[in-house]
Amino acid sequence: MSFKIAIIGAGSVGFTKKLFTDLLCVPEFRDIEVALTDISQHNLDMIRAILDKIVEANGFPVKVTADTDRRRALEGAKYIISCVRVGGLEAYADDIRIPLKYGVDQCVGDTICAGGILYGQRNIPVILDFCKDIREVAAPGAKFLNYANPMAMNTWAAIEYGKVDTVGLCHGVQHGAEQIAEILGAKSPRELDYICSGINHQTWFIDLKLNGRKIGKEELIAAFEAHPVFSQQEKLRIDVLKRFGVYSTESNGHLSEYLPWYRKRPEEISRWIDMSDWIHGETGGYLRHSTETRNWFETEFPQFLASAAKPIDPAKRSNEHASHILEALETGRVYRGHFNVKNNGVISNLPADAIIESPGFVDRFGINMVSGITLPEACAATCMASINVQRMSVHAAVSGDIDLLKLAVLHDPLVGAVSTPEEVWQMVDEMVVAQARWLPQYADAVPAAKERLAKSTVKTRDWAGAARRNVRSIEELRAEKSALKKAV
Repeated sequence: MSFKIAIIGAGSVGFTKKLFTDLLCVPEFRDIEVALTDISQHNLDMIRAILDKIVEANGFPVKVTADTDRRRALEGAKYIISCVRVGGLEAYADDIRIPLKYGVDQCVGDTICAGGILYGQRNIPVILDFCKDIREVAAPGAKFLNYANPMAMNTWAAIEYGKVDTVGLCHGVQHGAEQIAEILGAKSPRELDYICSGINHQTWFIDLKLNGRKIGKEELIAAFEAHPVFSQQEKLRIDVLKRFGVYSTESNGHLSEYLPWYRKRPEEISRWIDMSDWIHGETGGYLRHSTETRNWFETEFPQFLASAAKPIDPAKRSNEHASHILEALETGRVYRGHFNVKNNGVISNLPADAIIESPGFVDRFGINMVSGITLPEACAATCMASINVQRMSVHAAVSGDIDLLKLAVLHDPLVGAVSTPEEVWQMVDEMVVAQARWLPQYADAVPAAKERLAKSTVKTRDWAGAARRNVRSIEELRAEKSALKKAV
């Protein structure tokens, strides 16, 4: 088979490498063209060198190109994959730093909460530019696969306003299933069958079977509490499991910032998180992790390049959805996964316009969702709170309506639990002013926001958060990796 795939934001080097090697694990895909595009020539050069090394080492006829001209990269593409982070780590740092001044302590801040909403404001105009290019220069009927967060908002905008055939993809469901399989003593995650449904990062394992045997709430709770690692790392998720009766797909840190109950009092946060790794609830944990990963990759690039000169092993193909979806669409081999699409009645007790994450099957006819799912009432209520925020956030991002943006942030569960309306109004003004260069739709609103900030009497605080760690140096990272190798 010969067709073209374009990857936007290909400068996300590690993730692009994973997607590429996954694609080449499909025998029929070894004659495709992969067009890389990014705004960073430096990052493009790095990933191009790595992928060229993979192609050379495996002797495949696949064609790899790299171009900072996005439209040129998208010309004739049948599939477009996006993994962009608009504003990079500089804007992301403000997503964490500024809300902390108003008492909002986030672990990740890329889905909802104050950081995720502003992240969406930066991303959505760019996503709509992608959609315009796809409509104009990509292959007719091209499919857009969005990996970028905030997943629901980006996908919502691409479908409703971009008018492009779009599916959102995430790996939270797979990771949650791997955990459950482990605590139940399965030899392989494949022994676990499950129905998982909800919205991205708030998806729920509403039915579980291990080798055909149904797993109930009490057995699941007991297994998690008996696990020596997860019992400490997933304290908040276990508490939600006990109260809701179902397990959430999302990490302890992520879930903590989507709910109004666990991070609203600084003195309570340590009770629910674990500091063994950023993903379990550390303040600004993903920002620290992303910064360290970038610095490490820049420094150790020669080693990453050398490691690319190895034969591809199809047995090590990852569980990222993209390659499996494309394989099913092109070959007809059926693939079952969990996909982010417009609801339209798939989940009976969520709104039709919402972007849901739920089971579906892929074949030559496309992505076919399993309909008629009803979430437990508590799960639906939690999802609804986020959906309402997402809807307002998308409409604000498209219209440039700063008042609607403030209302979206005000209705965010954690922000609402922590901040007063006056604080929210000032926080949004401060974030919009700080990120103005990435928010062209708010250009007319920035001067008035600056004036309000100059006259404001709302008090803020200089606070690093309840559980903050400093970014580790390359030397510290090397020492830790060396110690881990010796321990093994």
